[in-house]
Amino acid sequence: MPKIMLRLVFSLAISIVLGIIPSIVMSAEEIMEPEQQEWSFDGPFGLFDRAALQRGFHVYKDICAACHTLDLVAFRNLGDSGGPGFNENEIRALAASYMIPADPDERGRTTDADGRPLMREAIPADYYPSRFVNDNAQRAANNGSLPPDLSLIVKARDGGADYLYALLTEYGHDAPADLTVPPGQYYNPYFAGGLIAMPQPLFANQVVYADGTPATIEQMASDVTYFLTWTAEPKMEERKRLGFAVILFLIAFSMLCYASYRRLWHSEH
Repeated sequence: MPKIMLRLVFSLAISIVLGIIPSIVMSAEEIMEPEQQEWSFDGPFGLFDRAALQRGFHVYKDICAACHTLDLVAFRNLGDSGGPGFNENEIRALAASYMIPADPDERGRTTDADGRPLMREAIPADYYPSRFVNDNAQRAANNGSLPPDLSLIVKARDGGADYLYALLTEYGHDAPADLTVPPGQYYNPYFAGGLIAMPQPLFANQVVYADGTPATIEQMASDVTYFLTWTAEPKMEERKRLGFAVILFLIAFSMLCYASYRRLWHSEH
């Protein structure tokens, strides 16, 4: 009896292995590794490119915001140190161009006499508003799919900035012969499984940059990647400056300790 059980377990194990390994190999082949790009923020002394951050916000506002939210970024954050560097007047003007739900009035009403929601102009303290009233409305506008919030997307995806850039620039490839692309789905070799619900979002000259930079697909993808890297880590420059200061302090402190040791114990040697 033990031998029969052992054979059964062994056969089951072989079947599982033979069934799992091909699926693992296929999944690995479907996901391409993004090519490493050169980013100004890379390395211990890297900083954000201010012009790229402003252009990237332009791309997000005019293109990405049609489907994706940016829930963790307030208008005032666009003027924070280490960020895009918009001035106070620019931020106020930008915020005022959006209408957001108002607080209940003195009678506790949230709608006007016609039943429409009470609205007000946004102020710098408000967070960037969604174009959708709720997730269901967002799904309905995107064929049932819920586009992810982009505030932390660079941190949430393996490959970070390189992955996002590759994803945005590598549409248009033919799907493998053994992969069927159903209606409402698109092929992108950098997306897990190869099938993504987001159609190609960027096309040449889709925006007009204020600084005259040509709006190629690669340029827009790079700029919005800069911006979304900042939204994911807005304190990056401050963190690097603090880390550098701490290292200098530790070096100076170590030298002081060594000098003190030499002075105090010199006579003992």
